[in-house]
Amino acid sequence: MAADRAGVVVVGAGIAGVACAGELVRAGIPVHLRERARVTGGRMASKRFDGRPADLGAAYLTVDDPDFAAVVEGWRAAGLAREWTDTLIAYGPAGRREATGPMRWAAPRGLRSLVEHLARDLPVTHDRLVMTVAPGPRVDGLACEAAVLAMPGPQAALLLDPALIAATAAVEGQRWSSALTGLLRFPTRRWPDFRGAFVNAHPLLSLVCDDGDRRGDGAPVLVAHTTPEFAAGHLLQPTAAGPAIEQAVRDLLGLPEPAELVHVHRWTYAKPAAASGGDATYHLDDDGIGIAGDAFGRPRVQSAWRSGRDLGRALVARLLAGRR
Repeated sequence: MAADRAGVVVVGAGIAGVACAGELVRAGIPVHLRERARVTGGRMASKRFDGRPADLGAAYLTVDDPDFAAVVEGWRAAGLAREWTDTLIAYGPAGRREATGPMRWAAPRGLRSLVEHLARDLPVTHDRLVMTVAPGPRVDGLACEAAVLAMPGPQAALLLDPALIAATAAVEGQRWSSALTGLLRFPTRRWPDFRGAFVNAHPLLSLVCDDGDRRGDGAPVLVAHTTPEFAAGHLLQPTAAGPAIEQAVRDLLGLPEPAELVHVHRWTYAKPAAASGGDATYHLDDDGIGIAGDAFGRPRVQSAWRSGRDLGRALVARLLAGRR
């Protein structure tokens, strides 16, 4: 490492940033992992309400990559992840049907606990808002060997100096959709026997999950995710959309009793609308700027982990080769 440079700065402690930083640390490369939020996790967000966690971002994870399967098995062995279901319900114009698919995995303590487990030995600085990434590269004026932006492209674009042409082009090519997540607590469990439901061709709802079943504690809690179109009209005041979300869930499931609207969470950049970068799982340019996240692949937890892992390995190879 050059004497006047501070290793690699990774901005964003979601699963992509944590996976990237882990590869670097294991290779002995100094890392500064910076997160603007108070906690690790990114869009694998869990928040506690009355002492109980609820997942507000990703609803579950699926696995078909052998390397990621090994990570998930580690979580299972630690008691952090469990197989949830391979069957959800699909509601649509033709009615209600079962939708089988891959095994969905859930986390009893919330999906955020999985990212925290991966980050347990990493140097994460929370409440650290990065303002600029400039040529050099420099992150808020700090010279470093490389800078990684592990975040949605529109957020990364706000940080990048226009002189970083390749990185700017990479993130400006990303397209993202928004969503709102509503957490509803009912007096009792009165809905049909289901674990979760895809809601197709609905003006408001896209997915409803039984959080009590997902968590394994049987709590009468549903988590509803909205369509991008509905969310787009309520990003400035998400809480105001709560009553409409609550009514839509009750209408869908035929629930007579009103729910307590516990929380509405705004996701301006909920998931990539389309994959970017072709077959690439990350972006890394000659300026020393890396971009990682699930925009490089299907919008899945596995894609974000693989993107960060692959970028971390590419940086290790580049930086170690430069020191020989």
